[in-house]
Amino acid sequence: MVAIVAARPAPRRSALPSSPFFGIVRGPDRPAPTRFQPAPGCHRPVAPVPYNDRVLPDFDEFVARRSSVLNLDAVPTLELTTTAQGPVVMLHGLWTALALSQRKKTLLRLVDSLPQGDLAWDLTRVERLDHVGAQALWRYWQRRFPERVALTPTQRALFDHLAEFDRSRQSPAPTRRLDPISRLGASLFTLGEHLRDGVTMFGRFVIDLGRVIRHPVRAPWLEMSANIYSAGAKALGITALVAFLIGIVLSYLSAQQLKLYGASTFIVNILGLAVIRELGPVLSAILVAGRSGSAITAQLGVMRVTEELDAMRVMDIPHGLRLVLPKVIALAIAMPLLVMWTNIIALLGGALAAKYELGIGLRYFFTTLPNAVPIANLWIGLGKGGVFGMLIALVACHFGMRVKPNTQSLGEGTTQSVVTSITVVILADAIFAILFRNTGIG
Repeated sequence: MVAIVAARPAPRRSALPSSPFFGIVRGPDRPAPTRFQPAPGCHRPVAPVPYNDRVLPDFDEFVARRSSVLNLDAVPTLELTTTAQGPVVMLHGLWTALALSQRKKTLLRLVDSLPQGDLAWDLTRVERLDHVGAQALWRYWQRRFPERVALTPTQRALFDHLAEFDRSRQSPAPTRRLDPISRLGASLFTLGEHLRDGVTMFGRFVIDLGRVIRHPVRAPWLEMSANIYSAGAKALGITALVAFLIGIVLSYLSAQQLKLYGASTFIVNILGLAVIRELGPVLSAILVAGRSGSAITAQLGVMRVTEELDAMRVMDIPHGLRLVLPKVIALAIAMPLLVMWTNIIALLGGALAAKYELGIGLRYFFTTLPNAVPIANLWIGLGKGGVFGMLIALVACHFGMRVKPNTQSLGEGTTQSVVTSITVVILADAIFAILFRNTGIG
């Protein structure tokens, strides 16, 4: 058995490393590699045989051959000639990124020296044209083909690609503003669409509520309790603060006018009727609409963005039973409790202001209150609170379900939900005021 070992000497570092472009070349300072030869002791020693120079040419010969193929000396130039058809701009050389970067200033001077007017262009003698060179010419042509231009099929395809890209980037035509009547019609159409979807959601809620009443086991009790806690218990602090300040302000301003006529004791009638019948329910509803209504819309909107609503539909989980029903019932239960809480804190703040401004004691204030304000006003206020809570939840769920799967639609839906909820609450309060105008007064 013959052992084979490498007899070639250790190569020194070459001035030009091997690369896929140049291949394996031998520089002047690199010795000729030798073939493998038998190890000492073998009966047929073979002398080192260098590679044939015709197989591995000298480096200078290789570079000269490569340069002749690529024609690296063909710099980009343009020439203006005059023919029978008119002036013609003829382009020569390499119109590539590397060549243009080396002769940028010279080409700019040549381009600036071209005469204005209709020029013919001949690019058929260009040895190579890449995207950078085509883009430079396309910009000089003001992004359109000259009337007379000679191109090769490859060049034509490149310029057609640039033209197609420019057409895709063109801004859409400006939309014409609608006249006032058209805008009014579009607004009414959008309003009708919202009313239709709102009535549909309310009908679905009634159907789901009937199913829950018939089968209480299927009711989403966990979701209801969680929504009652988040919409009711967590809102006690902010409602107490706002109600206390409103009671102080209302009592202070009323006291300034009552002192002029010597009717200080009527502060109980004014403050009690205003807070229990109107301010308590409306103030609580506005705070809940801004706090809980926006949270409901944002929650459903995020579920739309993250495709959770689509996943629930695929798993045959009804949105109305699991998402809408718990929120509507929770706000319908929590709102009357918040109204009662708001009434107590607002009356307490008003009583303190009346004590220091009019000298009316707290005991006299709360003793006179039941006689000054009939109990019917309390029931009206609590009933209004429950209705307001249902309306806020339905509006919030309506806009949450309409959110599109993008963040901009989520923000717009949340804003519209809060504004619409407050508007609906004020409109419903006006309807209650008309319906119960002869109840609890006098």
